Amino acid sequence: MPAKSVLIIDDEVSIQKVVSLSLKMEANWSVITASSGKEGILQAEHHLPDVILLDVMMPELDGIATFEALRDNPVTHSIPVILLTAKTRADDKQLFQKLGVAGVITKPFPPLTLASKIAQMVNWSL
Repeated sequence: MPAKSVLIIDDEVSIQKVVSLSLKMEANWSVITASSGKEGILQAEHHLPDVILLDVMMPELDGIATFEALRDNPVTHSIPVILLTAKTRADDKQLFQKLGVAGVITKPFPPLTLASKIAQMVNWSL
């Protein structure tokens, strides 16, 4: 079975690097990165990843607007999206659940178990 592919959309390069290294080491997944919502949408259309990790707070096109654009696009509509966020207030969590995301991972997250957490959210086995 081919390795899973993960698209990380986050404007912080340090987060991209930590997530990439973690997913490659723990699960041997291939990782694609994007530094903005617009770039992420283009990468998703081009690569059709198995899952998208999406930062909520980004300049220009934030994570919520990016998620909605991914859902409105017939090419990327069915790709599971997991939000990466430092927002932990109850009303934020309710909004995220209403959107229909596959899951929410709170920053900071433990890098050594990140792949396991993602696999659990999208029902993959490692």
